[in-house]
Formats: sequence, structure tokens, C-alpha cells
Amino acid sequence: MRASRFFISTLKEAPSDAEIVSHKLMMRAGMIKRLGSGIYTYMPMGLKVIRKVEAIVREEMNRSGAVELLMPVVQPAELWQETGRWDKMGPELMRVKDRHGRDFAIQPTSEEVVTDIARTELRSYKQLPVNFYHIQTKFRDERRPRFGLMRGREFTMKDAYSFDRDVDGLKKSYQIMYDAYVRIFTRFGLQFRAVAADNGAIGGSGSHEFHVIAATGEDALVYCPTSDYAANMEAAEALAVSATRAAAAEALTKTATPGKAKCEAVAELLKLPLERTIKSIVLTVEKDAPTEKEVWLLLLRGDHELNEVKAGKIPGLANYRFANDAEIVEWFGTPPGYLGPIGTKKPVKVVADRTVANMSDFVCGANEVDFHYTGANWGRDLPEPVVADIRNVVEGDASPDGKGVLAVQRGIEVGHVFQLGTTYSESMKATYLDEAGKPQPLQMGCYGIGVTRILGAAIEQNFDDKGIIWPAALAPFEVVLCPMGYDRSETVKAEIDKLYDALVAAGVDVILDDRGERPGAMFADWELIGVPHRIVIGDRGLKDGQIEYQGRRDTAATPVPLVDALAFIKGKLA
Repeated sequence: MRASRFFISTLKEAPSDAEIVSHKLMMRAGMIKRLGSGIYTYMPMGLKVIRKVEAIVREEMNRSGAVELLMPVVQPAELWQETGRWDKMGPELMRVKDRHGRDFAIQPTSEEVVTDIARTELRSYKQLPVNFYHIQTKFRDERRPRFGLMRGREFTMKDAYSFDRDVDGLKKSYQIMYDAYVRIFTRFGLQFRAVAADNGAIGGSGSHEFHVIAATGEDALVYCPTSDYAANMEAAEALAVSATRAAAAEALTKTATPGKAKCEAVAELLKLPLERTIKSIVLTVEKDAPTEKEVWLLLLRGDHELNEVKAGKIPGLANYRFANDAEIVEWFGTPPGYLGPIGTKKPVKVVADRTVANMSDFVCGANEVDFHYTGANWGRDLPEPVVADIRNVVEGDASPDGKGVLAVQRGIEVGHVFQLGTTYSESMKATYLDEAGKPQPLQMGCYGIGVTRILGAAIEQNFDDKGIIWPAALAPFEVVLCPMGYDRSETVKAEIDKLYDALVAAGVDVILDDRGERPGAMFADWELIGVPHRIVIGDRGLKDGQIEYQGRRDTAATPVPLVDALAFIKGKLA
């Protein structure tokens, strides 16, 4: 490709609404152009990267035995109503009506459509297993689109769906997809981590997320450096800090703590470690009758934080919400800040985190303004609680596999694999006939990769003050040829054209900058765009039979004999 025949549109400054590095650099490099809130046009430079992502994904999906099809963007509401997701999905599901007043969804995902295909096309066990995939536009009506392609409303996604006859088959299909994802992200040239995850609203049993490691990532990833344990923060198991509970050594004492509503302030006043305090979190569950409510008190150590996903898995708390001030006063007799499990005004259900359950002589609210209890103990001062893992892990916690301690790093989720089981096949009556001729529900798996999100994640991991640093597999061009005086020197023009033709013939994705730009402006453009390999040819170097090579991460150029140029570049690409 010659630059004069391509479209290059770079900016010195990012638009004011660009928030994070990847958003700013993609806008400046002319890769995307904002059309509306969370909606972008993929400009030629950005589309080249997207097509390279898609090619790697497609090659590995085909290699894994998956079969490509293409499902529509617009889907009938009836399918979503069969699974109940028409109502459950909430405002993120974009709903539209056609001219006849019929309801449709602009798809955020395709479980319903692919299950409809399966129930009409997969009739016998002899047709299983099968895995259908497509690369298609998606739309999710985000409340607050931000960060460019990282959290836009319209995006491109690869989603795949496996169908098996039993759970063992599903696990095999899941492992095949897991392995394919490892190959995909390895080929991208990105540092990534696969972590155990919660299935969330999509349903099913087991799942793993694939994250690109980046300091700016929204997600906290928990892992053990000395073992294979890894999970996202929502799913990471938090063990009790102390394996056993010490015997009570203090008397229960109601202690004045005027104006100290936070655990940190109470600990400072009492000159005690924060780890001796307990924080109270009040949740409400609405019952069948409009006026009926159930109030729960969740207890965490003062320095720990509630894991809301784990809380929602406690039997009876699936549809909880945080209690309001009026409810707290009604059940505890005091406003927030002085709450505790001893002497509540009305009965509450108490759940203690594993760490709290093993604490003794702890400090908790006395359910009276300006007072806390010190020396509180389970069994003696209050009943033994229901115990559950309800907190976020922290650095240094023991690894659940017993092989070390946990560390935390930031990541950007770019892929997710789920074992759905029969969540969708049962609700949509998708069955096959087994060897005995009896209908059985199909076992499903679901596997997604955010194709356009890969661009933002890759940049968040690979950039400097000059611009993007693309991994070679994703770069819009592998090599850029920068002539000094292309329109003024016949010698330069002849040599660089010759090298360009040789690289094209060798299958290298190369661009020749024949725009006649000044060297500084030309170099700045390609450093901003992030092409991994740059070759400079000028009259001065040619007099000595040399060209200059500089990798995008290199701090200085390297002279290379002109006669070795092709072999040298091919060696770098290899």
C-alpha cells in the first residue's frame, strides 16, 4: 500500500471528550471517528486492525472445529420472551418496532437465535457435538458510554455456541474453546490472564474470563504467583484470615464513641487496630406482599469490603437491595454508623464473613448513636452466625489452593467462556433424540471475544508518549518505508520502490509513505499510528550503501546494508 492511495488522518491533540489513553490515541491516529454517544465509524486505519483481529480469531475457531454462520442483528422479541430475557435484560436491550408494531431486539448476544437454530436443525445425537460461531455487530444501550471502544454501545463480537449431548461432552467442548482462546490471545502478542469468573445474568455453571493485563484495567484479577490459581474479584474465594477463633479475654462493654461513625475513626479513638472492628451492612429483600420485608445484617472486618456478587448467592438474598435510612432506623433503632448485631430493635438475619466468624473480643456498633460495644464475642454475647464468604480478597490473603498467597493486578476483559448447561435449551425446548429415541435437552456452551474491544485493550497495554505500540500481529501495517526526498531524489525513489516491491512480493504488509511530508512530521505520524518496523532511506545513507531501521520500541536507529535490507526485515518479522 502507498500512503498516497490510503487514507491517513492524524491529529496533534485528542478531542476533549476522549478520556483514556486508548480512546485518545485511536482518535488522534485516525482509527475511529465518533458518530454519536458510544457509536463510532471505523476509519480505514482502524478497520485494518479489526480485520487482523478477526482473521486470527477465525483461523483458530476453524482450527478448533467450530462452524461459521451469520445470525441477524435484529431479532424477534418472541425468542427473547421464551427465555424471559425480554424483561430481565433491562434497558441495555435496545427494543424497536417494525411498521406493523411487532417488537424486535437489536441483539447484544445471540443465545436465543442459535438455540432456535439448534431446536429445528439438531434432531439426533449423531449430529452432536457441534459449535456454531459468527463475528457480528452487537448493540447494548449502555447508560453511560465511555472510553471509546472500551465501553461503546455498538461493537463487534465473536460469539460461539456449542451443543452437546451430556455434561461430559460440554466440558470437552468448553476445554477446546478455552485452549483456542489461549492460542488466540497468544497470537495477538498480548500479555493476558484467564481467570475463573461468575456467570452472572447469562446463567449456567462454570466460566472463565480472559483479560488483557493493563494498569488502567477496570477489573481486579486475583492470582497466586506460585500456583495456577486465578479468578476475577467477583469469584475469588476469600478464606478466613485466622483458621481458628481465640477464646474470649474481655468483657462486653458499651463504650462511648461520640461522633465516630466509621470503623477507622472508632479504631483510632479506642487505640485499637482496624482489624479488631466489624462493619455492618444492611440489606433488604422485598417479600411477596408489598408491605413485607426481610432485613439482613452482613458483617465484615473493618478493613474488608463487601463482594456484592457473593452476597447475592446467599440463599434468600438473590434479589436484595441496600436498605434505606428509614428501614435501618425501623429495624435497628439508630441511623447508620452505629449498627451492630447485638440488641437490634427488630429481628434481623445475621451473616458473618468467614474472617468475622473467627474473631473474638471485637468492636461493633451498639445500635445507639455515639456508642459501640467492645469485647464482643460469638456464643457468649450473641448467637453463632450464619457464615459465608462475602468479602473481596486482598493482597496477601492465603490462596484457596493452599499453595501460596494471593496477588492482585488490573485487567481488561476481552473474552469470556461459559458452560451454560440447559439454561436456554430447557426454556426453549431444544432437544435431541438419544440412542433410545428419547428426547434429551441439549447441553450448551457460550464463548465470546470482544473483537473491537481488543483494539482498546491492546493500546492500554502498549503505548508511550509518542503514541501506540502495536504488537506485530495486530498492527495496521507491519512495516513503513520512509523515504527522504521521495519526490526530489531519483536514487531514493528507485531504491525504496525496489524494496517496496520486494516486500510486497514476500507477503509483507508494508506501506510506503510517498506523501512528500517532512521527516519530522512523517516519523511522528507513524510513531503515533504504531507501526512496529520503520525503514528510512535517504541520499546520505545510500552513498554508504546503507539504510536505517528502527523498531517502534527502539530508542535509536540501526544502520543496515542496503543489500541485506530484505533479509533483515524478514528476520525481524519472523
